[in-house]
Parts: sequence; structure tokens; C-alpha cells
Amino acid sequence: MSRLFQRLIFVLGAAVFAALGLGFALGELGWFGVHAGGEQDGAYNQIHVYQQVLRRIQSDYVTDPNMTTVTTGALHGLLESLDSDSSYLTATEYKIWKERPTTGVAQVGITVSKRYGYATVVNVLPGSPADHEHVADGDVIEAIGDTSTRELSLAVIRLMLEGKPGTNVTITLVKPRKPDPDKLTLTRAIVPEPAMGEQQYLDSSVLYLKPVVINNDRMDQLAAKIKANKGKKIVLDLRDTGGDEEAGLRLANFFVEKGTLASLEGQKYPKVTFAADASKFLTNAPLVVLVNRGSYGPAELAASAIESAKRGDVVGERTFGEGSVQKTIDLPDGAALLLTVAKYQGPDGKKIQDEAVNPNVQAGTNPDGDIQDETPDKDDKSLDKALSILKSKNS
Repeated sequence: MSRLFQRLIFVLGAAVFAALGLGFALGELGWFGVHAGGEQDGAYNQIHVYQQVLRRIQSDYVTDPNMTTVTTGALHGLLESLDSDSSYLTATEYKIWKERPTTGVAQVGITVSKRYGYATVVNVLPGSPADHEHVADGDVIEAIGDTSTRELSLAVIRLMLEGKPGTNVTITLVKPRKPDPDKLTLTRAIVPEPAMGEQQYLDSSVLYLKPVVINNDRMDQLAAKIKANKGKKIVLDLRDTGGDEEAGLRLANFFVEKGTLASLEGQKYPKVTFAADASKFLTNAPLVVLVNRGSYGPAELAASAIESAKRGDVVGERTFGEGSVQKTIDLPDGAALLLTVAKYQGPDGKKIQDEAVNPNVQAGTNPDGDIQDETPDKDDKSLDKALSILKSKNS
């Protein structure tokens, strides 16, 4: 058996048996109706099938295939079949990933994930190179340079969008309902963190706050604004917002005084429950949270906690669906797995990455389900709905 076959079968076997490990243990304890040995036998048989497929490709394909490319593609597909954040990195990719700089890195201003095999824009940082080129939520990055994003892991896609300030990256962008892709050249830059949005509505009885990013510095600023406007109703705009999970839980705690905010759990990851801390609670003023498909990770944690506690209305559209923890697993040939080992759950027990956050008040879409343009010169239907809800509530 060649080393390529050995490598593929080793990784496939490791993934299969890791998934089966818990089932085997429980089967031995009699928790399942059948002995787990049958599942083990099935895993051996499946690995044998993979081996036969590879041999047929090598012997019968129309041209002599590059088996390194074939096996790498199979490993990418194996990991991405689990979830968008799990990745396989070749030895070369893993070396670059480990040596990537942590400071002075320029970006194009895109939060990116994977959907349907291709890189998908989650949200765009205001004032960034991508923003200037009108890249928008839901756009698909079909290729980076000449390489299809379908052939790249999410970790590598993110690496390719980063670089030194002033360097260029070319992307092929597909916009919804537009048949022809656009080829854009973006110049990487270090974009200053946008200022927090603040506004007063309804004769200054409503305080509108848009953090833009969720991190501890921004949460300090937001807390100061809430304290300085004590008693005012609040619109918290988490559209096109992401950041740090810990800060997202802190944000939820500003408005939820007691109970569970979220939990984190995996097959072998001990369950962690995040409870509200009464000392961090700031206000019980009437509240509406705005979300959209660009609300990501920490923004979803905050919205889920607020909605589950019935602390306020969540208005807008279904969020993106992101919230997991990855573990890096080194492989013998220098490659690596970035494997999702735990997922965040809302207080209702729903995994945010799997089910996202569904607003209790839908707004921001037209009858065909398309997203309304919410640029400043057009009606913001979600904000209008939020103000309508708050107008009827007493401070």
C-alpha cells in the first residue's frame, strides 16, 4: 500500500473511530440496544470502501490522476462534512498557519465562513477595502486568485485574505441574483475600529446603540452609555456584528440579571454553563435587539440569551449561525486537523451554529424573502419596527 493510501486511510480511520469511541464505551455498558462492536465492524468496512475507491481512481480514471491532490481533496471534504469550521491543513498549510503573524496584519474587512462548499461573506467592516468595493453580506467568494474556495479549507481562506499592508488580493465575487461574477482587487489595510453608533429617538426617550464590534473595550464604552442614560428605552443594534464570545456573554449580562446565558459542550468537552452575574447587570429598561444574517457568534450569544429570558424583543431576520470551539490535532506527516470539539448552546438548549437565532419579530425582508437595503437613504424597516414596539412600552 502506498504512503498516500496509508495517510488517507489513517486520517479517515482516526476520524471514524474518534466519533465511534463514545458509542463503543456506552455499548459496552449496555446503554444501546445493540453491541457497539457492530458499529466498529461497519467502520472497518467503510475504510475498506475508501481504499477501493482510491485504487479505482488510480487505475481506471481517464487520465493518470495526481493522487496527492485527490487525497487532499478527500480530506478537505471529510472535515467540511462535519461543519464549516473543521479543517484539514496540509503540512505546508499548517506550517504557514503556525507561523502567521499576530500583530500588524492587514485585512480586507470581511468576516468569512463557508456555506455550500464556498467561502461566504458573513459581514463587512465599515470603512474597509471590501466595504469600499460594495462587498455585502451573503456574497460568495468563488475564488481567491486562481484557486476556487471550494478547494480550500476555511482556515486557509482566512489566511489568504490577510497579509502585509498595501498588498493586493484578487477575489471572484458572486452576488445573489446576479448571473455574472465580479473580479475585484482589494488592497489589504489595517482598518481602524469603527466608532460605536449612538442616536436618540422618540423625543430622546429611546437610546439607540450599535457596538459594531463586540470586545471588552467596546463593552466598557457601551456600559458607560447605558449608565449615563439610565431609564431610557434601548435599541441594541447587533446587525453585521461579531467579535469575542466572552464579551458577547458580558453584553447579554448587561440586560439579563439572573439565569443561564449560554452553555458550551462537546462529546469529550466538559459542559460549561455561563450564568448571569447580578453584579454585572445594568438595566431593566425596555429593550429591542436588532439582528440580521450578518449577526455572528458573540452577537448571536447575546441575542439568544436576551430572547430566551424574555428580556426584550429580538427583531430582524435569522442570524448567520456560528459558535464553536476548535482543537488543533497534529498528524504524523506534519499536517493537522482543526476539529470542532464543542458548540455553544442558548439557554433553550439549541446549538447556535446549527440553528442560529430566529427573531421573535421578523422584519427587514420583503414578501419574496429578499433582504431590504438598509442604507441611510432608505427606510430601515427593522429599526422602524423596534421603535414602534418601544413606543408602546413604559420606561
